[in-house]
Amino acid sequence: MRAFTFLLLCCLSFIGFSQNDAVFEEANTLYNNGKFAEAIDKYESILKSEQHSAELYYNLGNANYKLNNVAPSIYYFEKALLLNPNDKEIQNNLAFAQNMTIDAIEVVPKVGFSRLINNVVNTFSTDAWAKITVACILTFVVLFLVYHFSYSTSKKRIAFVTSIISLCVAFFSVAMAFQKSGLDKKDNPAIVFAQESRVKSDPNQASEEVFRLHEGTKVDVVETYQDWSKIQLSDNSTGWIPAKDIKLLQIF
Repeated sequence: MRAFTFLLLCCLSFIGFSQNDAVFEEANTLYNNGKFAEAIDKYESILKSEQHSAELYYNLGNANYKLNNVAPSIYYFEKALLLNPNDKEIQNNLAFAQNMTIDAIEVVPKVGFSRLINNVVNTFSTDAWAKITVACILTFVVLFLVYHFSYSTSKKRIAFVTSIISLCVAFFSVAMAFQKSGLDKKDNPAIVFAQESRVKSDPNQASEEVFRLHEGTKVDVVETYQDWSKIQLSDNSTGWIPAKDIKLLQIF
């Protein structure tokens, strides 16, 4: 019975993917014929089936860009970039879309030791750092065994030194993995969808307005309270914005 259920689910999944592929081709045809709004409806129907891909988000970004939909185009390009961060076409089209935004926010670069640490931590993903740790520990074990059972003094010396280096790299990789994981958890980007949003000093309408943001601007959500989100900009400015005015990027 379980086997039958599993096979049934597999068949349904296959049918679902096939249908989505057909819809995707229909949407592409509509896009190529200049029917961008209709293409968007088709692409979004695929999203409703919880099928996500960089290509789908990229096409949604292009279709919205053609209609001058600032926030949606940036939002979907950013989503595509999350799934395929090294794609040059996505990066280029995102840059074009960002040129449509009103807000000019400076990026405050990290300097000194903080910049160096961030560059090292971001060299690999958390999983990659973890894999390096495992590889170094296995190398340490093998070299320690070589050191223990070898009769040659020179081989013992080389095995001992190399094993210690491997162990040190393993500890370093563990530290980098935890650091990268912490940075990823703090990173909670969102795109402003409201045409204009008033950012407040506190999470209530009666509080002082600190600045205004417009559609398409990228922010980082650092805290939430009821219907408000505390955001931070690339210039380190902070404030509270109505949660309905933004859309989080990392929710799929």
